[in-house]
Parts: sequence; C-alpha cells; structure tokens
Amino acid sequence: MTGLRLPRLRLYPRSLGGQLIALLLIALVASQGFAIWMFAGERRVAIYEAIGDGVILRAATLVPLLDSADGPMRDQILKATSTPVTRFWVAPEPVVSTAGRSAPERRLEDALSEELGPGKDIRVQLIGRGKAPAQPHTSAHQAGDGDDGSERSKRLERQREREEKQAERIRRTLLAINFSVPLADGNWLNVTTNHRAPPSAAFQTLLMQIALMAAAIVLIVALTIRQVSQPLRALAAAADRLGRGETVPPLPVAGPRDVRQTTQAFNAMQERLSRFVSDRTRMLAAISHDLRTPITSLRIRAEFIEDDEDREKFIATLDEMAAMTEATLAFARDEAVKESQETVDFPALLVALTDDQIDMGRDVRLIATSPLRLTCRPLALKRAIRNLIENAVRYGTVARVSQSVEDGQLRLIIDDDGPGIPQDRMSDVFEPFVRLETSRSSETGGIGLGLAIARSIIHAHGGTITLENRAEGGLRAIVLLPV
Repeated sequence: MTGLRLPRLRLYPRSLGGQLIALLLIALVASQGFAIWMFAGERRVAIYEAIGDGVILRAATLVPLLDSADGPMRDQILKATSTPVTRFWVAPEPVVSTAGRSAPERRLEDALSEELGPGKDIRVQLIGRGKAPAQPHTSAHQAGDGDDGSERSKRLERQREREEKQAERIRRTLLAINFSVPLADGNWLNVTTNHRAPPSAAFQTLLMQIALMAAAIVLIVALTIRQVSQPLRALAAAADRLGRGETVPPLPVAGPRDVRQTTQAFNAMQERLSRFVSDRTRMLAAISHDLRTPITSLRIRAEFIEDDEDREKFIATLDEMAAMTEATLAFARDEAVKESQETVDFPALLVALTDDQIDMGRDVRLIATSPLRLTCRPLALKRAIRNLIENAVRYGTVARVSQSVEDGQLRLIIDDDGPGIPQDRMSDVFEPFVRLETSRSSETGGIGLGLAIARSIIHAHGGTITLENRAEGGLRAIVLLPV
C-alpha cells in the first residue's frame, strides 16, 4: 500500500531527561560490566594461586618421601595424602606434557622449583570449567598383588567407576590444577586438584547493586530534570506566544540558577521588545496624525491656484499624501490594539470573506476548504486575507482561494491571472509603500501597505507568507499557519 505509513521505532529517547537517563544507564552498565569482568579475572587468578600454594607445599614435602620409599610405602603415602579434592599418584608418564605458558602457571612452577631446588622439570597446567583434568591411574600396588585375578579385576572395575564419576564431577568444577614433578627413579609424581565454582551470590550481589544504582540514577535524574524542564517548557510556550504577537505576562523565576537567569533574561527581553514596539507605534501614529493639519492647510491654499491644471495636480498629490497618512494611521492604530485570541471555524471565516467580495462585484472563487478550528485573532487575520484577495483581484482580475491542512499546518493558497512579479522583486513587495506598477498594472488602488500589513499579521500568528509565479501565468500567494 502506498498510503500506509509504518511507525518508526525510536530506541533512543528524544527528551532531555530520557537522553540523560539513557546515557547514564549505558555508562553504568558498561563500567560495571567491565568491573565484573576484571573482578572475575582477578578472582580466578587469585583462586588459582591460593590453591596452587597449598598444593606446592604438599608436593614439595612428598617428593623427598617418595624418592626414599619403596612401592608399597609409596602407595600408602599417596593414599594418605590424597583427598577427594586433590589426588596424588605416580606414573611413568607426566600428566602435563609441556611446561606452563601463562603467567600464573609459570609463577607456580617457579614457586615449586624454589621448594625442590633448581634443575627439576616441573610442569603446571591450569584448566577451567568443562575441561577434563587428568585422571589418576591405579597402580598394581594399589590394586593388591596378593589377590587373585578375578577379585582384582572387580576391584579395578569399581576403582575405575569411582574415578570416572570423580572425573565427571571435576569436569563440572570451575578451577583445576595439574602438576607433574619428576622423581629420582624416572617416574613422575602427578597431582590434580579441583575446586567447585565459587557461589554465584557474589555476582548476584553485584547485579543487585547495579539495579539499585540504576533505580537511584533514574529517580535522581527524573527529579532534577523535572526542576529544569518545567521552567524550560514554560519558557518555550511563552516564546511561541510572544512570536505570535500575544501579550505574555512575566514568567515566574524558578529552577536552578542557570534556568532562573534564562527566565530573567527572557522577561527583560520581552519588556524591552514590548516597550520598543509600543514607542515606535505611538511615534508613527503621532507623526501621521500631525501631518493631517499641514496637508489640510496646503489643500486649502491649493484651491486658490489660478491655473486649473496645476491646481488639479497639486490637489491630487495632496490627496495621495492624505491617503498615505490615513493608511499609516490606521496601520498604527491596528498595531496598537491588542485583539484577544479566539477559536474560530476557519472555513466559515473564508466563506464570509469571499461572499463580501462577491457582493462588491469582484471575481472571487472559493475552490476548496478543509474542516478546521483555528485559534487566532479573527479581525486581524481577516484583514490580512482580505488584503491578499483584494491584491489578487486588483492586479490579476480574479482571485481563486483554496485551503487545506497538511502536516499540522493550515495551507491557504490565493491565485490570480495577473502578469506576476519579476523574480528579483519578490521580497520588495512586502516592504511598506512599495508598488511595482511598471511590472504589474497601470492602475493601482493602494499605496503599498496591503502586503506589508498582511505579512505582519501572518508573522504575528507564527506563520509565513510567500509569493511565486505560476507556470500557467499569474501569481500565487501561499500562507502557512500552525494549527
């Protein structure tokens, strides 16, 4: 389907609080994960070395005893020394084929070499979970030479089963160490020791700590962001209203120091802007009002000019000046009056405007509308749209009006069939008292304030107005207002 829009999944939050919480949680999990990895590695090495130190002392004690003992005595010594965790046995071959390569293995080899003396081919192997450590082999002495073959076979079978079960248990352990130490008679003393994994409570405690720290971070950040975001949201709303030309009361100063300073700066800026606009508007109104008297005086004096042609030209110039003065005074008066906002049915407002123009004999056509309730200053907005329609009729004979709602914006289009505007003069027509008579029409019914007033009103509503030449001829005015 072409018109089907699938919602986009946003994993990363867009608000300031959400982004701050996400970044802190990512940093917390990453740092704690690295710490757990480091802790696990260091603990493994520490356990290896702690186990190895104990086995080294026992092996260093056993080697001299085994060198001086005969076969049956060796078996008794090995049996007495072995435990369910650590097994000692003598075999012709070493259980560890090569010397250790890792740092802990070399350290244990050096420690045992210091106990037994240099020149010994000592081999150490550290193995972990899932790897099968070396299994002790039962010697003939251990089996019992004096028993008959059948009894000895059964005993060996039971011994082998016990050793396999022991090996299986060892395979499930976390840590195991194998030693191979040469004896004087050429045999090897093999040692395997294994220990079950340490209880997981330590890791569970770490995970619980991470969860508690994450909850604390979320709570603290949420409270902090709330203190910051509420004044910022109020500031954003006030700035939007100020941009629409509304009178905004001073914002309450609250929040952290930086936010308070920003709010104070906004209040000061708003006061200065309001005072500046008010002063300029009053000055413009005063100048326009004061010009009435000398213009009226000049008109009276012009009546006494004897030459009819000069008198008519003089009076026409004065009439134009009077019209400009009245228009300027009306513009200043409208700017000085702050109309309250209302929610209106915008299509009904357009129908009323076009009907008024049709009643005055103008060719105005309402092409299309979309249902919309718009919050605006109705009188000011009607004046802006009326100026655009009258401008289109004056210079383009006909005004075609259409309205729609697209992407959360009101889109108002007014087309005419006039000659259009040169591209390099598009922005000039919005300046006060600018008329492009040579490029549009030889007749003009205004003084160049219509588009300036329209743009001022639309900008005060937070919208934009643009002009463009139509490909089929004529001019198009496009008004966009936020809904």
